[in-house]
Amino acid sequence: MGLFSFLTREVAIDLGTANSIIICNDKVVVDEPSIVAIDRSSRKIMAVGKRAMLMYGKTHDNIETIRPLRDGVIADFDMANDMIKELIKMIPAKRSLIPPALKMVICIPSGITNVEERAVRDAAEQAGAKDVRLIHEPMAAAIGIGIDVLEPVGNMIIDIGGGTSEIAVIALGGIVCNKSIRIAGDEFNSDIVEYMKKQHNIYIGERMAERIKIECGAAIPELDDPPEDFLVQGRDVLTGIPKEIAVNYKEIAHALDKSIAKVESAVLEALAMTPPELASDIYHTGIYLAGGGALLRGLDKRIAAKTKLAVHVAEDPLRAVARGTGVALKNYDKFTFLIK
Repeated sequence: MGLFSFLTREVAIDLGTANSIIICNDKVVVDEPSIVAIDRSSRKIMAVGKRAMLMYGKTHDNIETIRPLRDGVIADFDMANDMIKELIKMIPAKRSLIPPALKMVICIPSGITNVEERAVRDAAEQAGAKDVRLIHEPMAAAIGIGIDVLEPVGNMIIDIGGGTSEIAVIALGGIVCNKSIRIAGDEFNSDIVEYMKKQHNIYIGERMAERIKIECGAAIPELDDPPEDFLVQGRDVLTGIPKEIAVNYKEIAHALDKSIAKVESAVLEALAMTPPELASDIYHTGIYLAGGGALLRGLDKRIAAKTKLAVHVAEDPLRAVARGTGVALKNYDKFTFLIK
C-alpha cells in the first residue's frame, strides 16, 4: 500500500443475477438481492436490494420492480448502472474531504460475449469506478474455495448461480475448457411454478417458488435426512380463491429433474473436452460445487452418481465467488493475468 492508499477504495463485486455481494477490506459489506424498485412516472429509484425484494410481485401500477441482470448478464443497462451506484453507497465509509477513487474487480460469466463484457465495464465506470477489472466466475469460485489455481493441476468447478451454471476446468491460472449454460436457480424456480400449476392447480409467484426450493428443494427423490413438508400458499387456478397445500421434497425433485439433467449433460460435455492429463488430475481431485445451486439437497450425490467422481460442496457456496474476487483484488499482482 502506498502513501496515498487512502485516496483509493478497493472493492470486489460479485454481480449476480439473484444476489450481489460486495467485499471491501476482506469483509462482506453488502449482500443484497439484485433488484430495483422504481416509480413508473418519474423513473426514480424507490428501493434497492432487500427493500425492493419485499415489493417484488406485490406492486401497483405506479411501482415497477426490475431485475437488471438476466442469465448472468446485464439486461437493463440503466437500471444496472443505478443499482451498482446504490449498492456502492451502502458500503460503510469513513468520512473524508476527498472522496476516494474506486478500484473494482467484478466477476463475469465465462460464456459472456464482448458486448456483454463491455456493458459490465461501462456500468461500473458510470457508477464511479476509475479502474475496472473483470475476472471469470469459475476462476473466482476456485480461488474462493481455496484451490491454488496457479498450480499445474487440473480442477473442475461447477458454479450454479441464479442465471447461469458455469462449468470449467482450471489449471496453471487459466480456464482450459468451459461450458456455460443458462439453466440455474431462476430456471429451477420456473420449473416449480409450472409444476405447482399442473399438478396442484395452484398459481404461485417467483418468491414462493424460491422459498419452496430453499425449504424442501432436492435433486434426488431419496434423501438420508429429508426436509419436512412445506406449506405453499397461492391462488387456486379454477376458483381464483387463495389456498394452501403441503408439498414434499420428492415432488420438487421430480419437478427439477429435467433442468438438473441438462446441468449433468453439460458437466459430461465439459469432461469430454478435457485434455487427458487434466482428466487424470480430476479423477484424483474430484469436482467442486459452488454457487447457490450447490445448496440443493442431494445435487452432489446426483452428479457423483452420473460422473463416478467425488463431488465436494464448497463451504458457504453462496459467497465462494465473492470471496475469490476479494482474494484476487487483494493479490492483484499475483493474479494480474487472471484479471482482464
